[in-house]
Amino acid sequence: MVPELPEVEALAGYLRQRAVGRRVDRLEIAAISALKTYDPAPTAVTGRAVTDARRHGKFLDVVFDGGLHLVVHLARAGWLHYREAFASTVPLRPGKGPIALRVRLDDGSGFDLTEAGTQKKLAAYLVTDPQAVPGVAKLGPDALAADLVTFAGALRSRRGQVKGALTDQAVLAGVGNAYSDEILHAAKLSPFALTNRLTDEQMATLHAAARRVLGDAVTRSLGQRAAELKGEKRSGLKVHARTGLPCPVCGDTVRQVSFADSDLQYCPTCQTGGKPLADRRLSRLVR
Repeated sequence: MVPELPEVEALAGYLRQRAVGRRVDRLEIAAISALKTYDPAPTAVTGRAVTDARRHGKFLDVVFDGGLHLVVHLARAGWLHYREAFASTVPLRPGKGPIALRVRLDDGSGFDLTEAGTQKKLAAYLVTDPQAVPGVAKLGPDALAADLVTFAGALRSRRGQVKGALTDQAVLAGVGNAYSDEILHAAKLSPFALTNRLTDEQMATLHAAARRVLGDAVTRSLGQRAAELKGEKRSGLKVHARTGLPCPVCGDTVRQVSFADSDLQYCPTCQTGGKPLADRRLSRLVR
């Protein structure tokens, strides 16, 4: 599953606990295409201490002393694997394996950034300012931190289906396909409800649902090891990736329709008055 706000927040928290204070032995690049910057060079972090780990939407930001940042977007199939020790001290060689980038620390530990599959979209940027990363610069307000006025203003700035607005990082930062399904289910809203037609009451309910769903997911994820986070995410989902299973709230069957370049899941009883949604790729939308 694509890492979203709660998982990236948990990864940042884990790095704050484990890596902060350690100095970088070296930064190794195994997938040349993953590193999107060339200045500063990867050798610039050698000898620098990790001072913090932060999150910008779905971007992970590892901060080094002297003002350097390794900003990473894990994309659809990327992940961070922390190693207490590496099997070999031999530097990585560019190749076709899953490892895109490795950070070795001075105590022998460190972490790998990996990407499964053939569509290599993981992106890493070594910068002096996170705002130099195009994806970070265009982020909207953080979906978990935004108050109701900010949240409502952001969503209403993008006229269209609420599902698309929730997942547009320039509107609200941090929410992807999975948690947007969960938020809309919790708010009892159709994924194809139009943002400009949401009442103030519906918007307040949606905002509260976003805070609750994301907040609960962050709480469950913090303290988990990186290897455990994907399983923790799956265990907390009520509709996403549960097509054909009973809704845990009402017992109706969770259904699926195509949306953009992926699929979404929803509960007809909870969200659409019992009416199944027509597949938008095939017929007119039922609202």
